[in-house]
Amino acid sequence: MNIHEYQAKELLDKFGVPNSPGGVASTPEQAEKVARSLGTNNLVVKSQIHAGGRGKGTFTSGFQGGVHLCKTANQVRDIAEQMLGKTLVTHQTGPEGRVVRKVLVSKSVEIARELYFAILIDRATSIPMIVASTEGGVDIESVAATTPEKIIRMSVDPLYGLLPYQTRKLAKLLGMTSTEMRLACKLFAGLYKLFIRSDCSMVEVNPLVVTKGGEVLALDSKINFDDNALFRHPDILAYRDIEEENPREVEASKFNLNYIGLDGNIACLVNGAGLAMATMDIIKHHGGEPANFLDVGGGATEQQVTEAFKILISDKRVKAILVNIFGGIMKCDIIAQGIINAVRAVNLPVPLVVRLEGTNVEAGRKLLNDSKLPLLAATDIADAAKKVVAAVK
Repeated sequence: MNIHEYQAKELLDKFGVPNSPGGVASTPEQAEKVARSLGTNNLVVKSQIHAGGRGKGTFTSGFQGGVHLCKTANQVRDIAEQMLGKTLVTHQTGPEGRVVRKVLVSKSVEIARELYFAILIDRATSIPMIVASTEGGVDIESVAATTPEKIIRMSVDPLYGLLPYQTRKLAKLLGMTSTEMRLACKLFAGLYKLFIRSDCSMVEVNPLVVTKGGEVLALDSKINFDDNALFRHPDILAYRDIEEENPREVEASKFNLNYIGLDGNIACLVNGAGLAMATMDIIKHHGGEPANFLDVGGGATEQQVTEAFKILISDKRVKAILVNIFGGIMKCDIIAQGIINAVRAVNLPVPLVVRLEGTNVEAGRKLLNDSKLPLLAATDIADAAKKVVAAVK
């Protein structure tokens, strides 16, 4: 689950991580009020969407930039009026963009240096890893590609946590002075506490800044969470903004379906994440483009299958559907009956290719044959991919 920058600031405050003071607004008048409450002429207005690259983004109205510096509260109001309710397009949103429903109004700071700091889970070792760099304020991927020597990596033993000597070493590698080091060590410790106690999958601060006044601040942060642990954090779950999510993904989550929308036109309904990935790969191999990742799980019910079909056909780009089921816990005859009932319930408007294998497969195939439904049966995964790609063409 992703959250907005203003929500991330609330978590930073909760864990004692220094950042720039500010507040959120959903109207130009609220934005002006927040600006006046800050008591400064150094202000910044940031559009709030779940995407990066906002500063270089463009609104479909023609207004340039999702981040603006201002000197007066009146300017803040005018900028907020240009942003709120408008669609912002960045390199991460795609051409469709995202509607800005809130803006963050903060005190701007005079920056001496911009750094990068993140905590994530190292997939190779399954333990927390800190990634830092002296090159902050830019895409860390480009830094890693062009100047990998500027990337600092440090593993953290989950039993001991982030130790004081590690925070001092990080601060030194980032070029901190002795005064800055004390402030940075406190900030690093707070970010690690936030990462662990909130069950985060990533905490990224970019830029982490050293101001001309010697402060060390988390100026812009992005926080992701482990969805499987959200039941422990109802306060964080309340941050969820479904207006920022794909409507089909939101609908799928209501029925415990794992759905991720893609850009293709061949919908996939599969049981098991690994099989779903293989299905998408083989569709691509045979010249097709998958429209989604959809894992119904190992014990899907008839209702879940029906709802899955409804979600798939709600995507207007979908020109065909491929069902690829390997029956283990889920028996093929049960899933076949679910497919039959689902197709009849939704009045399927596109070609359907079904490949069944596993427990009770013969009974499942017989049910599909006897149903007289207009579907194409496939003998294996390659045959299924060929048939669904041909159906689209």
